[in-house]
Formats: sequence, structure tokens, C-alpha cells
Amino acid sequence: MNEKRKPKSPDEIDAHIGRQVRMRRKMAGLSQEKLGEQLGVTFQQIQKYEKGANRIAASRLFQIAEVLGSPLSYFLPDNSGNGGEEGFAERQTAFVMDFVSTAEGVELNRSFTHIKSSKVRRRLIELVSEIARDQNNDASQE
Repeated sequence: MNEKRKPKSPDEIDAHIGRQVRMRRKMAGLSQEKLGEQLGVTFQQIQKYEKGANRIAASRLFQIAEVLGSPLSYFLPDNSGNGGEEGFAERQTAFVMDFVSTAEGVELNRSFTHIKSSKVRRRLIELVSEIARDQNNDASQE
């Protein structure tokens, strides 16, 4: 009866809300410690929220939304009526959200939005796309 238990993976909704909290916190330029101070919790608790390891109570999510200056709906998944089935688009969205919530993703987005010329933004997208294609081609030839 002494079976080893497999660590429980976070619920997908908890993980989604955690990713949203992380992304919004980074966009606001707050550290986990600073957000924790404003909420009266430790930075370790913020880490657990962001990983989806600990669920965020509705009242706490409301506090987070207020501190980060976001509507509560920003953190919640879009319930488009797909019956809870995660398809390719949802997995791609999670992948993008994971990247955007990194320091590099936040900096890239922040810098990109400061470029006023739509022509320059379009050329940058084309350049990055070409680099990615070249890297994929190089990797497939190895």
C-alpha cells in the first residue's frame, strides 16, 4: 500500500489563469515579490499561482486584476463553446502565451509596439519568418 504517487499536473484552467497572471505581471513590470507584497502573500505563492500548482480563489483573482489594472475577464479562458475539447488552435495559443510571458516575449512585444511605421513592422515580421524558415530548413538537412 506504499505506492508512489505521480505528481498531479495542474488543471488546464488553473494553468491558463496562471499564464495570464504571469504575462500581465511582466507587462506591468512587476516582480513576483512586488506583486506578492501588494497582495499580502509570498513570492513563492505567486510562483505557484503562475505555474497553476495552486488554484487562485475568485477573491484573490479579483485582487490580482485590480493590482495589475486588468479586467477580471482578461485572466479567464475564452469559453467558445467547444465542449472543453482542446484542439490545435488552443494548443498553439498556449504555446504563444508561454512565449509571450517570458522576459524575451515581453521585451519583443513592448519594443514592437513602439515601432510607429506599419511598413517597418511588416518587414520585421517577414525577416523573422524568413530566419525561422531558414533555421528549419538547416535543421532538416542535418
